[in-house]
Amino acid sequence: MKGGWAEEVALRYLLAKGYRLVAKNRRTPFGEVDLWMEDRGTPVFVEVKQRRSGRFGEPLEAITPWKLARIQKSALFLLGRDDRPFRVEAVLVHGTPARHRVEHRVLELL
Repeated sequence: MKGGWAEEVALRYLLAKGYRLVAKNRRTPFGEVDLWMEDRGTPVFVEVKQRRSGRFGEPLEAITPWKLARIQKSALFLLGRDDRPFRVEAVLVHGTPARHRVEHRVLELL
C-alpha cells in the first residue's frame, strides 16, 4: 500500500504523545478517516499526508477546504449524536521510509 508506511509513522508518533487509537482507516459515506484517535478524552480525527519531496507541493497543500469538510462530516458521522467537541489534525510526513521528518498540525477545533 503506497503511503501505508506514513500512517504507521504517524500512529507511532501520536501514541508516543499519549494519544489512544480508536480506529484506523474508517470508511464513512463522506470518505475515509485515516486515524481516529483520542487525546485526554477528546476525539481526534487525523489526516495523514506524505510527500517524498516538495517537488509537487507540501503535504499540507493536499488538505484542501473540500477535503477538510469531508473529514469533518466523517467525524460527525462516526460520533453519531455525541455532541462532545472534537479536533481535526494532520500528521505530515516529509521524506521516505528510510529518512523522514514528521510535522503535526491542528486543523480544526470543533
